[in-house]
Amino acid sequence: MPSQKLTQSEINEHLLKLPGWKVQDGKLHREYKFPDFSLAIGFIMAAAVVIEKKNHHPEWFNVYNKVTVDLTTHDSGGITSKDIDLAAVLEQISVRLA
Repeated sequence: MPSQKLTQSEINEHLLKLPGWKVQDGKLHREYKFPDFSLAIGFIMAAAVVIEKKNHHPEWFNVYNKVTVDLTTHDSGGITSKDIDLAAVLEQISVRLA
């Protein structure tokens, strides 16, 4: 069963606790910048373990020290609590590598 799509008000409330995240093109969006390529890839690899366990995969893109992340729940047609939860996990991982 798909997760329930959050309202814009609910999303805005969650964004208060997710610094650097915003809604862009209907998705939760964040751009991370790390000191170098190794740390950017380290972030991706550390996150991959958690992401696979959650079975909720981001759209992401890496160039050198930058990782761009977009989160949406495709089968729900928008942002759900799954996306909020994954964004919070990504924040925790990024703090360890910044």
